[in-house]
This record gives sequence, structure tokens and C-alpha cells, in this order.
Amino acid sequence: MRSMRGRPSISERPVAAVECLAAWLGRLPFSEALDLQMRICELKKRGNAPDVLLLLEHPPTITLGRSGLRENLLVDEAALARRGIELHHIDRGGDITYHGPGQLVGYPLLLLENGERDVRGYMRNLEQSLIDLLGGYGVAAGREDGFTGVWTPAGKVAAMGVHISRWVTRHGFALNVNTDLSYYDLIVPCGIRGKGVTSMSALLRRPLEMDEVASRYLPLFGAVFHRSVTPVDRDFLENIIGRSRSA
Repeated sequence: MRSMRGRPSISERPVAAVECLAAWLGRLPFSEALDLQMRICELKKRGNAPDVLLLLEHPPTITLGRSGLRENLLVDEAALARRGIELHHIDRGGDITYHGPGQLVGYPLLLLENGERDVRGYMRNLEQSLIDLLGGYGVAAGREDGFTGVWTPAGKVAAMGVHISRWVTRHGFALNVNTDLSYYDLIVPCGIRGKGVTSMSALLRRPLEMDEVASRYLPLFGAVFHRSVTPVDRDFLENIIGRSRSA
């Protein structure tokens, strides 16, 4: 595993703080979260919405990204249906991954400014924000040469896949907090064979409160991305969206 600190990231360049609304949404079906992302991103492309960070959990869900291979799903769709697991083919980068209860999913919906318009740098910043979060819990984590995401000696703890259009970001990361890792037996995680997965609770040998992890992430995200993060609830966010659509 490579050191946490590699080449200087775009987060180290001077960028003025930009307002970002952050909402912890609890458990939300994948399709509902995707619809919310799409509505906000369309407004952002028209210049009618602030930056937003959505933090949430999903019910058991498997997503297959743009470069995903069907062979990395190790069971058929009927088997998924019997277990109540949804399957979604989506437009993020990356291969196949699992989302479920006990996993902190983050969807940053940002308009990248001129000094931030570096896709590789954006991905490294996402990784760094999670490395910083894990470090605060005493978990040594970093990057793995040749792969995206966040890794520990026990395996991958956070997966990432994004979509960027007109420099507006969508999708994001999935951090295993209290995740039931047995679901990963259904897939080849991220299409990477021979690499394990782990969770914060497995590494720390105790469960964690999801809303606490989400809360502790906000200032770290803000520091890395030079955003002034304001926590809001779902109703406030929907009100902002509604007013932006009518503007």
C-alpha cells in the first residue's frame, strides 16, 4: 500500500471556499437517490443550485458501472431478486460494487472551478477525504498503486466511481462502516480479483454510529475540497431545489 501522501493534490492549491450544503438522508433506495442527484445536477448546469453533498445508506443494491463486466456478478438476477437485492446499470466509472446498510455512501454534486478541473485530482481528493476520516478513528489507510479507492492492509475499505459532465460531479464513494461483508461474495468487487474487502467495524472490532461517521466526515470533506459545508435536512434541501427550479 502506498503512503497516504503522494504527489501534491489539487486540494493543496489555493481555492476560495465555496458554499456546499450537506444532507444526511439515512437509508434511501438507490433509484430515489439517483433521481435526487439528477435533479440537483441539472439545476447546477443551469447555474441555479449550490454545491451539495448527499450522505446516505442504501438497501442491498449492486451497481454495474460503465466499464463493468457482467461476468463479475457471480449469481444470476433471479438469485439477487430472491434475496431482495436490486441491480442497477449506471453511468459512473468503474466496474461492479455493492451498496447496503452500514455503508456510508457519499454523492458530491459539485461544480468544479477552473483550478479544480482535473479528473484524476478530483478522485485523489475524494480518497484523501476518506483517508483523513479513517485516520481520525485510528485506522491506517492509504492508496494502492494502480487502483482507485481507499485501502488498508486488510483490504479495500472504500470504493469510488464518478460521473463528470460539464464539470459537474455525480456519484461518488462507498465507505464500509458496519457493512455485512458477506454480500461481497456475490461479486468480484470493483472487478479486482485477489483483493479483499474490509470495514471500519471489522478493523476497529466494534460497530459505529452511522450519523456520527457522517457528521465527522463533513469538516474533512470541506477542508480537502475548500468548501464551506453547511449541514441541512432533506426538507430544506428539497425547498432549495424547488425554489431553484422556479427561478
